[in-house]
Formats: sequence, structure tokens, C-alpha cells
Amino acid sequence: MDRVAPFQRYFTLSQSQNPIKPKKASPASVALGPALISPATQLSNLSLSYSWSHLSPSPAFHFSDDLKEVNSLESVKVLHARLLKMCNSWSSDSMTKSLISSYVKFNDFRAATTIFFVGFARNYVFWSSFLDELQSCGGQTRRVLEVFGELCGKGVVFDSKVLTLVLKMCASLMDPWLGLQIHADLVKKGFDLDVHLKCALINFYGRCWDLESANQVFNEMVEKKELAWNEVIMLNLRNERWEKAMELFRGMQFSCAKAYASTVAKLLHCCSKVEALEEGKQIHGYVLKFALESDLLVSNSLINMYSRNNRLELARRVFGLMQDHNLSSWNSIISAYATHGYLNDAWNLLKEMESSDVKHDIITWNCLLSGHALHGSHKAVLKILRRMQVVGFRPNSSSITSVLQAVIELGILKFGREIHGYVIRNELDYDAYVVTSLLDMYVKHNDLGKAKAVFSCMKSKRNIVAWNTLISGYSFKGLFDDARKLMNEMEEEGITPDLVTWNSLISGYSMWGQGDEALGLIHQVKSSGMSPNVVSWTALVSGSSQNGSYRESLEFFSQMQREGIRPNSVTLSSLLRNCGGLSLLQKGKEIHSFSIKNGFIEDVFVATALIDMYCKSGNLKAAYEVFERIENKTLATWNCLIMGFAIYGLGKEVVSLFEQMLGADIIPDAITFTAVLSGCKNSGLVNEGWKYFDSMSSSYGIIPTIEHYSCMVDLLGRAGYLDEAWDFMQSMPLKPDATIWGALLGSCRIHKNIQLAEIASKKLFELEPYNSANYVLMLNLYAMFDRWGDVERIKDLMSDIGVKNGQVWSWVEIDQIIHVFCAGENHPDEGEIYYELYHLVSEMKKLGYKPDVKCVYQNIDDSEKEKVLLSHTEKLAITYGLIKSRSITPIRVIKNSRICPDCHTAAKYMSLVKNREIFLRDGSRFHHFSEGKCSCNDCW
Repeated sequence: MDRVAPFQRYFTLSQSQNPIKPKKASPASVALGPALISPATQLSNLSLSYSWSHLSPSPAFHFSDDLKEVNSLESVKVLHARLLKMCNSWSSDSMTKSLISSYVKFNDFRAATTIFFVGFARNYVFWSSFLDELQSCGGQTRRVLEVFGELCGKGVVFDSKVLTLVLKMCASLMDPWLGLQIHADLVKKGFDLDVHLKCALINFYGRCWDLESANQVFNEMVEKKELAWNEVIMLNLRNERWEKAMELFRGMQFSCAKAYASTVAKLLHCCSKVEALEEGKQIHGYVLKFALESDLLVSNSLINMYSRNNRLELARRVFGLMQDHNLSSWNSIISAYATHGYLNDAWNLLKEMESSDVKHDIITWNCLLSGHALHGSHKAVLKILRRMQVVGFRPNSSSITSVLQAVIELGILKFGREIHGYVIRNELDYDAYVVTSLLDMYVKHNDLGKAKAVFSCMKSKRNIVAWNTLISGYSFKGLFDDARKLMNEMEEEGITPDLVTWNSLISGYSMWGQGDEALGLIHQVKSSGMSPNVVSWTALVSGSSQNGSYRESLEFFSQMQREGIRPNSVTLSSLLRNCGGLSLLQKGKEIHSFSIKNGFIEDVFVATALIDMYCKSGNLKAAYEVFERIENKTLATWNCLIMGFAIYGLGKEVVSLFEQMLGADIIPDAITFTAVLSGCKNSGLVNEGWKYFDSMSSSYGIIPTIEHYSCMVDLLGRAGYLDEAWDFMQSMPLKPDATIWGALLGSCRIHKNIQLAEIASKKLFELEPYNSANYVLMLNLYAMFDRWGDVERIKDLMSDIGVKNGQVWSWVEIDQIIHVFCAGENHPDEGEIYYELYHLVSEMKKLGYKPDVKCVYQNIDDSEKEKVLLSHTEKLAITYGLIKSRSITPIRVIKNSRICPDCHTAAKYMSLVKNREIFLRDGSRFHHFSEGKCSCNDCW
């Protein structure tokens, strides 16, 4: 016979050893008495605190009629006594159930439980309803265990069905000691266990003690039946022991036992969670072998498994082969398409679902909401919200979380406050995810006061996520003292800061240009016993990159590599941003190769960062090739490429890309129109600019921002429509800021309108008194008209205010070495550079080049001005590139300020004389010089 292994083999509770500790101790010890009494023993031997021996038999006993007259506990006991006197056996289940219910009704839970256990052979299938009835009338489930102990103390011996139930209750109530005593008594008495009792023991040890003990109970079973295999696999899955569960599943197949559909579904869920595609495919094979595909739970789990493992086509194939689809099936496939960004397909599936007479539920709408929120269709999220309300669905906590994400991205705090009101009215503020999303919304809208109020009024217990959200808000605003104070309060409440807490501080410090302090926090994390992870270092790298400290960011990445931390997709995106910011094309190519080798190229954020890097490094062809390979292009991807073409002045290509985007059913946002209008202004496309500016509000409901108005002023001004630009400024609903006046001043310099330039400069000197670029523009303009008195006046004004010309520099990369040319500083190869430049200018003059001496705002002879022009840093950098680089390699120069008209003209002639492509990135845009022409078509 199959018996339970000796108790001592599981636990040795001697003083010399530490006993195994239960998950939750409950020292209510219940003695299991040695006396043996059959459950069929008359109930009079188990006192019910009532004497009914004086009752005489009644010739007419009708239980159902007498039951109707029961109106008190005493009458229940009388009825019970008569039942025992009149009936030789309890042949009716309904009589037993009615008697139990009567005792429960009058709160005699002990009597009800005693009857339940004594008559358990008949009541086995009713135990769940009995417990529900007991609890609904105020009885405690733990009292059932106490009665069981009392009966055992009186010597009642129960069969395996009772013990199975009691062990299940011990597991449910986390009562480890009673279950342990039951097992010990079974071992001591050599009780033969059926499979149900064995499974109850496995579940009990898994819940109340540890998984290893549960697995050991299973391993020491001589005969392992299907029920036991399924129980132990499910137990390991519930405890997230994925590998052990898969190992048991393989062993189960060798033993010829069959997995239940629920077990297979749970295994597939495991494969979804840990992205185990190959194991999932093997389980799919098992499903087909044993014809389990007709089970909807299994098929739905297959859909989710393939979807989570990025095999959407296989998920759709499973869905298509299903003979029947329930609501869960439709929700699974709609969620799969929405999650992967195939939003139109998700809507088409919704239509198919409706035509199949399957009614959608709140989960269906939440799938659509989360999919659109995840893939940037934030306005569509709000439309879906309205639509689901129209058809009668009230948003729940999951709906609100997606909507708040859209609110954050769209920057519509007013609507967010309305959602907050809805949350309060519908008592959804118990949900930690909802409250944390509200916190995040207020933090990202720079309303830290409201965020702190939400945090203080949280109904649910403030978890570490809520603390981290608020701390990150203060950190990102540069309020580090407040962030540290919150961190201290968090620790006082017994919550230990985790890596997320530290990482938010690291990111905040690095974003605010305090790289040394951020690096110090990395060391502090180490001293606290934690190990900085890839997120910690990426926060350091990314924060510095966002702050414009590109070189510092690359240095932090080098330290990260020395620490042996492998970068992730966010790290690579930040590094590519650095390469783009510094136009380090070769370094960017290396990161591109790393992304391909390590499987990051499929990540849409990395791919978008690659497009940005190639655009800013002067390789539009490579940028477009990366764009073409992206299978699921997001709005950010389109925006990035459109802006890339815009900064090169390729306006027609910008318009073409925008129309292609609309054709792909991608809805533009405010950033898209900034890119499109930038392309128009850099190419002089006035009519197209007006068309797209007007369509913003009329066709897409986008309210133009100051950036869009600035683009229009720049567009009109550069095209020579200065009066129209001025009228436009006067009629715009926003107050002109420095960007608007700066655009007007730049246009005045191009068209030499000194009167309007003086108005613009006066405003700029008020708005940006320390911006030297505005003063330099006026110096150039006055120098063009030989107004040297005004030139001196501007210089005196700068001196009085304390404005200094910023350091002007240009640099060129040769063989991965950066060579910097600064105004007023000598270069080691200066003699060779000027020698080559003199010869180059001589050749250029033969082709028609004339130095534009008006670009020199010094009152000196023209010959001296020509010498000054030769010392401009961009000319030196281009010349050095021509000397040191191979003849077929394009020259790539970076300049930190706007290129002057003479250098722009000179670069065109240089490209013609040397037959070389020259890419020059100045302080405002890119110029691609080739065969004597520039991509900007002189519209700059």
C-alpha cells in the first residue's frame, strides 16, 4: 500500500537544529486523540448542550412540516432530537442540509459544524456552500477547524474525504500547525492516503510551509496519478518556479499521465510571462497531440502566448483555426493586435466580433484604450473613452490608467482634473495604480503641490511606487532637498528605498548638470549593499545627454562598461543621442552595428534614435534606409525623419513624407507640424506653409503653439514678406517671445531692413539681455551699412551690461580624432592649414568667388577684412578636413554658432574646386554643400 513517508524525514524538530518555519505561524494546537469512535456514533455522545431524553416518540413525524414551525434555537434542537429518536438513519441529504442551515441561522455554528462533519459522507459535495453560508451569517471558518479538533479529541476518526477538506482549510487559513499534526498522525497510524488526500498535503505544504517540502511529498509518492501531477505542476507555477514546473511537465509525459486543460493553460501563461517561445511551441504540440485545441481556455492561452512572444501571425492562425470563439477569445486577439500597434486591425476585429453576435465588455474597450495609449495615439484614447461611455460602459480603474497616460502625453491637465473628479466620485481611489497615475500626471504637469496632496490623501497604503513617483517629481525639478526629505520620511514609514528611488535621484542630478553628484550617488548605492544596475547607469548617461553634456555622457558610458554593465535599448538610444549631438558619425555607426548584433535593431526607440543620429551626423541616406526597415513605424519615427529632412532644407521631401504619413493612417501631432513648418521655412515654401498652418486647427484640432507661430514668422520673413510677418505678429493670439523676435531680426539681416531690425533688437535686448547672438546680428547689420558709430554703441552696450561674445569654435573629425578650431587660439598645424587655404581661395576666385567683407564688423581696410575672413573657424576646419581625409570621404564640420554669409559662399566654392561633399552643421541648421550648391538653396 502507498503510505506517506515517515514524518521525521520531512522535519526534525530537535533543540540542536533550527526547525523549518511556517509562512505564517498559528500556534492553535489541536490534540488528535487516540480513542477511536466512528462518525456514525449517535450524536448524543457528542454533547450539544441540550437534553432531549425526556421526549417520547411521536407516531406522526413530518420533518418538512415541523421545519416550517422552527422559530428559535430551542425549537431547532427539539426538531433535531425528534429526528434522532424517530429515524434509524439519516437517509435524506435535504434533511441534513436543512438542519445545518437552521443551526447556522440561529448562530449555533458549533452544532452546525458538528452535524456537518458527522454526516460528511453525504455532505462532501456541499462543503463549499456550507462554508459560504457559515460566513454569510457571521460564522468564522477557523471555528470549523476548532470543532474538528474537539471531535478528534473525543476520539472520532474521519476518513480521507474529511481530512482532505480540513487540509484544504488549513492551507486556505494559513494554519500550519493543525495540518502538520494531521500529517504526523497519519504517518503514526500508517493511514493509507488516496490521491485527493495526497494532493491536499502537497497544496498544504506549498501554502503553509515551503515549496521544497511540497515537492518532496510528491517525489516520495510511489504511485503518481494524474491528479497529483497536475496539482504539483500548478503549485510550482503559482509560486513562479517556471523551470521546475516545466521539468515536472516533461516528467509527467514520460509517466504517461495527462495534463488537464487548466494546467496546460497555466503552462502557456508561464511561457507568455517569461517569453519562452520554444517551450510554448512544444506545449502547442502537446495540445494538438491530445486534441486539447477545442478547449477555449487552452486556445485563448495559445493566442496570448504567441502574442507575448511577438509572433502575432501565429496568434492569428490559432484564432482562425478555432471552431468557436467566446468573449475571451475575441478579447485576446484584439488585445494582441492593439498591444503590437496594429490598431486598424484591432478595430476591424472588433467589427468582426460584433457581426458574430458576441457582445464586447469593459475588457474589450480597455484593450483598445491601452493599445492606443501604448503606441502614442493619445487623442484616439479620448475618443475611445467617449465611445465606450456612449454604449453604456463605465470606465474602471484599468480604463482610467490608460486615459491618464494619454492626458500626460497630451498635456491637458484640465481634463486630467476632470478624470480625478470621476475617480473620487466613483471611489476608484482605492486602486494603487490609479492613484499612482494621478500622481504621475500632476508631477509631469509640474504641479507638485497637487501631487503631494494626492499622495497625502491616498486611501490605499502608500506603496514604494507612489513614494518613488513623488520623489522623482521633485528630483526632475531639481528640488533635491525636498526629494531627500521625502526619502527620509519614506524610511521612517518602514519602506526601504530601492534602486528605482536611487535611480530617480541619479537621473535628476545628471539632468541638472550635476554629473559629479550623480556619480557620487552610484557609489552611495554600492555602499548601501545594492548593486547599481543598467537602469542606474543609463539614468546617468541619459540625464547628461538630455542636459547637452554629450561628452560627459560618453565618459559615463565608458565607466559603465568598465563596471561590466551591459547596455539596454534605453542606453543605446541615449548614446545615439550623444553621437547625434556631437555629429560623431563613426561612433554612431559602431553603436548601429552593436544594435544589430545584439538584437536591439528591432526596438522602435533604438531605430528612431538611429534615424535622429544619422540625420544630425549628415547622412540622410542612412537615416532613410533605417526608416524603411522599420516594420511598425510610430508617430515619433515619422516625426524624426521629417525633422531630419527639414533641417537640411529639403522642403519638398518634407511635404512628400508628411503626405505618406497621412496615407499610412498616422495622425499628426504638434511636433509633426513643427517639423513640417520648419521644412517649409527652410525651403521658402510659403504657400505650403500657410496650408499646413491653417490645417492644424481646422483639420486636426491642434492649437498652434509659440513654436508654430515662430516658424510662420521665419517663413514669411525669409521669403521677403517682412510686412506680412509684422502683421502676423500683431494679430497672433500669443504674446511674441524671444524666438518670434529672433526670427524677425534674422529675416531683417537677410533683407537688410534696418528699421524693423532695430525694433526687433530692442525687444530682444529686453527679453534676452545676455544673449550675445542678438548683439552680433545688429553689429553685422550696422557694419553692412558702414554705420560704425552704431557698431561702437552696440559694443559699449554689451560692455556696460557685461555681455561677452561666446567662444566661437568649429571642429572636424579625422580618423575618430576630433580637431577643434577656436577663435583666437592657434592650431598645431596652423601653417599647413593657411598655406592650403590661400591656394584654395586663389582657385575659388578664378571661378568667381568674392570675399564678402561686409561680414566683418570692424572698421578696417577691405584687404584686412579679407584676412579676418580667412581666420573664421569653419573655413579652417573644412580646409583641415580636405588636407587630412581621403579624397572620397565627405567633410563633416560642426560649428557652435550661425555660419556667416561669406563662409557659406566659400563652402560652396570649396565643394566645387575639390569635388568633395561638405556637411556643415551650424547653430541653427544643416548645410550640405556639393558641386557648388547648398541644400538650403541660399534660403537661410
